[in-house]
Amino acid sequence: MTHKKTKIYMGCMLALVSVFGLYNFTIYADDDAQYKTPLSEKALHGQALWQQNNCFSCHQLYGLGGYLGPDLTNVFSAENKGPEYIKAFLNSGVKTMPKFRFSEAEKEALTTFLKEVDASGYYPNYNATITPDGWVTIEYKNEKSQE
Repeated sequence: MTHKKTKIYMGCMLALVSVFGLYNFTIYADDDAQYKTPLSEKALHGQALWQQNNCFSCHQLYGLGGYLGPDLTNVFSAENKGPEYIKAFLNSGVKTMPKFRFSEAEKEALTTFLKEVDASGYYPNYNATITPDGWVTIEYKNEKSQE
């Protein structure tokens, strides 16, 4: 490569890296760039049930969770599935899934949670921060801080 071509190549690379850096700074440094996933009160109750019953140990939402059960990311909007399908499995369980004794309100809350997570395109509903000493603090995105 000639000296002139090397200068042009280095100038182009510098310009690309500068544009990439500026783009990333504007996207990720803005507080509004945080994912906003406002869940309804019923969906928040469903999320609490999801966590209390360790559903994530077997099922995934957006790649987070276990592999024993099916991925439930789009179970609400999937063809031949939806709210009645979800409630049926919550009622009866299957070979590897325990039979839960959820009330109608709890089944409705879990179904609403799966519906809103499906529609949002994002999960989980919290920001986790790891401090330098290794502790993790969780800030829920649309709940008041709990102490």
